[in-house]
Amino acid sequence: MPELPEVETVCRGLAPAMEGAILKDVIIREYKLRFPIPVNFRSRAVGRQITNVTRRAKYIFIYLDDANIIIFHLGMSGRMSIFQPGSKPNQLGPHDHVDLQTTNGVIIRFTDPRKFGLLLMVKASSISRHRLFETLGPEPLGDGFSSKWLANWIKDRRTPIKSVLLDQKAVAGLGNIYVCESLFRSGISPKRRAENVQGSRASKLMQGVKSVLTEAIAAGGSSIRDHMQPNGELGYFQHAFKVYGRENEACTRCGPGYPIKRLQQSGRSTFFCPNCQR
Repeated sequence: MPELPEVETVCRGLAPAMEGAILKDVIIREYKLRFPIPVNFRSRAVGRQITNVTRRAKYIFIYLDDANIIIFHLGMSGRMSIFQPGSKPNQLGPHDHVDLQTTNGVIIRFTDPRKFGLLLMVKASSISRHRLFETLGPEPLGDGFSSKWLANWIKDRRTPIKSVLLDQKAVAGLGNIYVCESLFRSGISPKRRAENVQGSRASKLMQGVKSVLTEAIAAGGSSIRDHMQPNGELGYFQHAFKVYGRENEACTRCGPGYPIKRLQQSGRSTFFCPNCQR
């Protein structure tokens, strides 16, 4: 599933093509995604001007001039493609579910092979009370995510720190890849009980999360399977992975003789160095 850096990369790619544009038409070819697309979606969207494109957690927020927000989630394998005026869109495929067409000729196409994505419209004034967003934790790159906040959140939690970081109530947008990389960067074992990540450990972990995400966004995200930027380019942060997917390879910090290990936690593969992550 695309994580925060991939979704942020998509938003940054969409913004220049969409902000300020007016929606001329919305073509919906498949209404049954993770949640059914509302039948009145098209009538509510057509004619509205897009004022801003941004992100919350792993969701794409497209703000309209009538105080509504179009919300996309890419699901497991969804992607957004931009077709500029004068360019010829690719031949429609079986998974090209939605087109957003603007009056200046731009087409934004949502493709989702597994249909795990979603498309909905929510009033901006009620977004904080919506069931998908009311319990989300702070944005990891925002001021609300601090070592003090993190330490306080996890001080009574006896579950492994890896599992806590994957909880969207703790911090919004993190997924398996970037949690593994953040824990490695901060030198913390994914098996350590969360309540024991305090003081300098909490500070190192907070800094590790922020630095990993910042670098991944700058690299266009990680293209392991399906991620592609709206202009068709791939991300390349996967070439900078220190632990994720590197089972039995030498730890880049400890050197030969200290291989990366993999274990299962909450049904997901965790990659770490048992020598330098404590």
